[in-house]
Amino acid sequence: MSADTPPIKGGARFWARMGTEFLPFADAATVELPLSRILRLSLFQVSVGIAMVLLNATLNRIMIVELDIAATWVSVLVALPLLFAPVRALVGHKSDNHASFLGWKRVPYIWAGTMLQFAGLAIMPFALLVMTGDGVYGPKSGNIFGALAFLMVGAGVAVTQTAGLALANDLAPAKVRPRVVSLLYVMLLVGMFIGSVVIGQALRDFSETRLVEVVQGTAVVTVILNVIAMWKQEARIPGGYRPPADAPDFSARWSDLMATGPTRRLLIAVGLGAAGFGMQDILLEPYGGQVLGMTVGETTGLTALSSAGTLLGLMIAARRLANGGDPARLAGAGVFAGLFAFAAVIFSAPIGSTTLFGIGAMGIGFGNGLFAVCTLTSAMALAENGRSGIALGAWGAVQASAAGLGILLSGAIRDGIGNLAMAGKLGAGLTSQATGYTMVWHLEIALLFGTLIALGPLARRTMNAPSRARFGLTEFPT
Repeated sequence: MSADTPPIKGGARFWARMGTEFLPFADAATVELPLSRILRLSLFQVSVGIAMVLLNATLNRIMIVELDIAATWVSVLVALPLLFAPVRALVGHKSDNHASFLGWKRVPYIWAGTMLQFAGLAIMPFALLVMTGDGVYGPKSGNIFGALAFLMVGAGVAVTQTAGLALANDLAPAKVRPRVVSLLYVMLLVGMFIGSVVIGQALRDFSETRLVEVVQGTAVVTVILNVIAMWKQEARIPGGYRPPADAPDFSARWSDLMATGPTRRLLIAVGLGAAGFGMQDILLEPYGGQVLGMTVGETTGLTALSSAGTLLGLMIAARRLANGGDPARLAGAGVFAGLFAFAAVIFSAPIGSTTLFGIGAMGIGFGNGLFAVCTLTSAMALAENGRSGIALGAWGAVQASAAGLGILLSGAIRDGIGNLAMAGKLGAGLTSQATGYTMVWHLEIALLFGTLIALGPLARRTMNAPSRARFGLTEFPT
């Protein structure tokens, strides 16, 4: 600080420190990449967040409650986009090496993903209505086109997000790349929050016509946001990039990564935790509607609560990791929070408390956010000797696959146990709409206890480890 520069005192120092520690965009801007351009680019994450709310929250409640579609089939539909996630590594590789006649690498993939999202959302509401059996060709054609619509939207989200993050990484100077990418992650949560509020209000008075308007309106908004995000972002490069002939072999890198016990244990914990937190994705809103009598708008608002909880988890992770906290122990704290949150959801039914249910939904988001960011931090510690892509790719593949499998199982369990309970085959005390859901909540609690068992040795290994370099939310490379 020069002699002419006044010192920062009192509250000013506090808010300056708050900005750099808790706001991932506070110091992301540079002369080459100003904040206005970063925020414009981040609009593709907002569109992805809106699509995720529609697919994973609003539509699953509408399909199960308003349209009376079996939860097993709903779980299959919602899991389809998640099961496409492991292909993101291939999409990223292709966009790295793509050379179109226009001279762009990333923009063609972002545009292709946008068109997939638009097409899937355009046909989705009609497929859902035909799925109910009211169409001329029967529910089977609705099932086929519904699955196609969900798969197209999921593929579009994966392609758009992968290429968009890669473009942000290309544009940002090396010193601020983690901050720029973390800003994009927060904008995803902002998109989910906005989507949950707007879509919830639009569907407060549900009708089939309103459903078509909202879903197809989301398709139009997706195109508009992504076109604005792409506009004049990537410079045209004639020709293209080709990897060197001696590029590292994938199988050798994978064998090297999996050679150590902690890596395998970490991925086991990630898989158990992702399934434990993810099985509720398609059931939380229907549970609020069927068991607690909440409206579509009220249950969609649960996503806003969950997103707020996730942001709180990220803030606490940033604070603790910046002060040298152990990521394995913090991930365990997130799992503990999830245990209490699911207990709150379970007890909300017998006492009929939507307030307790909302607290549980927010707690699930908090625990999931804390667990995800801290296990990813642990995965980053494995990213040495040029294997960062494969280490973080392994984390993403396990996380997405486990979440998708959990969603598939949750719908089947809810339907199977719920039908037995309502038929009186489980006893008079369990003859309730809540029984099928409650079985899923208990299974998630069991999976979270398994996650704690997997994390335990990792926390013991690092308890006496030397202090790590500073790492906060601004350094989080999602």
